[in-house]
Amino acid sequence: MPKKDTTQLKQFLKPMTKGERVAFAEKCGTTLGNLYQVIYSTTSCSADLAIAIDRESNGAVRCDDLRPSADFSYLRNQCDPLTA
Repeated sequence: MPKKDTTQLKQFLKPMTKGERVAFAEKCGTTLGNLYQVIYSTTSCSADLAIAIDRESNGAVRCDDLRPSADFSYLRNQCDPLTA
């Protein structure tokens, strides 16, 4: 199983104040403590949280790196049956 890479998340949060980090975590539907657990421990990042972090960071932190076991590229490459 591929190992998560939290380098981008650490670098994204680094220049923020604590208040900005808390606000970012809330936008992602989690707590700052949970983000720290994802970064600094063996706690895995759920696919939902990985997607939220990717979305709220405007792609600066990729969900693929936080949850490498999820096949996000498969989902991206699926065509929408309503537009096909």
